[in-house]
Amino acid sequence: MPQPFVYNALPSRVIFGTGTIVQVAREVASLQCSRALVLTTPQQVDQGQVVKEFLGDLCVGLYTNATMHTPIDITDDAMRTTEELRADCVVAVGGGSTIGLGKAIALRTDLPQIVIPTTYAGSEATPIIGQTENGIKTTQKTLKVLPEVIIYDVNLTLSLPLKMTVTSGINAIAHAVEAMYSKEANPIMDLLAQDGIKSIASALPTIIHGKDSEMVLQARNIILYGAWACGSFNLPHAETHTVILPHAIAYNAPFAVDAMAKVASSLGVTNAAQGIFDLAKGQGAPYSLRELGMKEEDVERAAEIAVKSPYPNPAPLEKEKLLKLLRNAWAGNRPE
Repeated sequence: MPQPFVYNALPSRVIFGTGTIVQVAREVASLQCSRALVLTTPQQVDQGQVVKEFLGDLCVGLYTNATMHTPIDITDDAMRTTEELRADCVVAVGGGSTIGLGKAIALRTDLPQIVIPTTYAGSEATPIIGQTENGIKTTQKTLKVLPEVIIYDVNLTLSLPLKMTVTSGINAIAHAVEAMYSKEANPIMDLLAQDGIKSIASALPTIIHGKDSEMVLQARNIILYGAWACGSFNLPHAETHTVILPHAIAYNAPFAVDAMAKVASSLGVTNAAQGIFDLAKGQGAPYSLRELGMKEEDVERAAEIAVKSPYPNPAPLEKEKLLKLLRNAWAGNRPE
């Protein structure tokens, strides 16, 4: 018998397929907008230009300085462009950095957003925004930042580097895992999360090791769907998540037995923590904090920060246990 639950469906329009980018002008018009500002990072200007061409007269400009962690000063700069061009909507093309900037503009202006993801980050599907000011990151949840339209075009992910494909995919799985043990967990979210995890875990090996281009394209299709399914939940930053997630699962397993059993089942393994670790390592992803440049002496400080700024978590956050988790993650040890 199902337990009582509450499920809030988010009011976004999702368009999924191959070649769907051609629909962007129609979607701008459907929002009753006619002055779209396209957003990209400096590295994705070419993709932004493509979107600009598809928009034609509906585009008033291109802002190309979206930056990781959504710094307030970058948003200030983008706001000046938005106001000067009298934009009436934004079209974010890219990953978490660009999507974050679009959300930051929407937070200040309430302008409609169209998002065209090129990674598997999943943040486009959430009403959550993280911003950085003076080196301090703050996060808030509000429907003001939920994009009105998400256009998933598998073709835009084909050039995503293999290493980023793996870390971005594991990051999406992290969203789903957290959702399954969160206070807001419910049967509908569980089904979506499990399907997302299964899709990503099955597609990653084909993308990384596959030789048949048609099979790789199909796998890219599957993993992009999985990223959307997992991305209905939000956690930040792909490479760190890829390393930490297996150890966090092991830490929480005794306090979230049902959720971890569902994760393991989705992966086709008996131990969820080891399954995630093996999936990431087997596809060549980083599996230690040391690889990401973290110093061993920083482990203690990281544990102290975690204890002082507790995040909702199934297992109690105890410094000594967190130190063990972080030391294992720093060294790249397989979870027990």
